[in-house]
Amino acid sequence: VSQSRYSPIEDTPAWEAGIEPGDRVIAVDGKSTKGLSLVEASQLMRGKKGSKTVLSIVREGEDKPKDISITRGSVKIKSVKYTDLGDGYGYFKITSFIENTGKDLEKALTDHLQVSKVIKGIVIDLRRNPGGLLDQAIRVSDLFIPEGKIVSTIGRDKAKEEIVYASKKARFTGFPIMVLMNEYSASASEIVAGALQDNKRAIIMGEKSFGKEYASYYRKQELYRL
Repeated sequence: VSQSRYSPIEDTPAWEAGIEPGDRVIAVDGKSTKGLSLVEASQLMRGKKGSKTVLSIVREGEDKPKDISITRGSVKIKSVKYTDLGDGYGYFKITSFIENTGKDLEKALTDHLQVSKVIKGIVIDLRRNPGGLLDQAIRVSDLFIPEGKIVSTIGRDKAKEEIVYASKKARFTGFPIMVLMNEYSASASEIVAGALQDNKRAIIMGEKSFGKEYASYYRKQELYRL
């Protein structure tokens, strides 16, 4: 944990307390995270709602570690945020890929269509999105891709390749898409960006995505993006 960068999910207690993308957690309430797994470190952070915990972090560009006090709370993540940009254009921020992300994005797109009557183009903002569930990355991609490959996975036996294709039920086609990425866009975010780009449904703008975290995460599950 202390050797890894991460991005806090928006609207969580860590985000509100001022934890920033790229911060390295080196201690929780004075206990070092060195040698701890992510699960073990997470357990140290857990506690009663309303109680406080202090994270010691190292921030890029700063000489000394700093302590940040966080008030624990119930994490209720709104993974899709929508803004009507006017004249048929919409902005959709996906903060993470959780159980209802695909459904929530579809609803937001439907609401946008009802308001604007036509979709001329959209921006999908995946900056600082640390990823999440693979099935939701597939569902999000499937909303826009009329046909073609979404993702391929290979285990140790390279002869056993699993390919997920678009369902050909895409509701939102025929308009341009811009996907925003940065160095903290990882895992499921990279799958969506890659699928939309490979199928010529979107242009990708911003910064090179995290990559390293993405590869590490999927190697543990013996899955590889082609």
